Amino acid sequence: MMDFSAQLSKYMPKDAAPIISTWINDTGCQFRISRSRRTKLGDYTSPFNGNPHRISVNHDLNPYAFLITTIHEFAHLQTWQRFKNNVKPHGAEWKQSYQELMRPFLKLPIFPSDVLQAIVVYMDNPAASSCTDLNLFRVLKTYDKNSDFPLTTVEDVAEGSIFTINGGRVFQKKEKVRKRYKCVELATNKMYLFHPVAEIVLLDDLKKRSDPSAQATG
Repeated sequence: MMDFSAQLSKYMPKDAAPIISTWINDTGCQFRISRSRRTKLGDYTSPFNGNPHRISVNHDLNPYAFLITTIHEFAHLQTWQRFKNNVKPHGAEWKQSYQELMRPFLKLPIFPSDVLQAIVVYMDNPAASSCTDLNLFRVLKTYDKNSDFPLTTVEDVAEGSIFTINGGRVFQKKEKVRKRYKCVELATNKMYLFHPVAEIVLLDDLKKRSDPSAQATG
């Protein structure tokens, strides 16, 4: 049995690492620290063609987000062990597994009070991703490392603001539709729906960062 605690402690709270290490050993899971992915924080792949359970989690998450995402993916693994593919990916069975696996960590002194409170609320009805719960997502984001760019979120900028996303595409924020914001891509005039806490960079902020002389002087 290998002890992965030392490696895991680089990415998650130290006291949580031995528990995750035990899970990896007990399940024979192939656990991988992944590159950053814009579309997901982590993923789970069930065994097939002789391959073991596989879990990957993005390397650049803050320690609390990394741990929560890891628990999320192990809940998928446990659900598969119990029900195979006979239940919905984030149905009642997965939610029960997530709640069971999270409870031991709530007894450890590893979460700041605001993160702990947000997790407790989230556990009443866990969702497909921690990003889906806006309160938990916002609290976790406060513990991210400072970015090289002046990041903000779609919900925090005024309607009509022009912004860019990773990849360089430029959009203008429009009105809110139910839970998301309509944003038009200026190059194509196509309309897209953005999650309220999608990370963006205001074009004016980007220009100021790249050209300090462009900032107004009093």
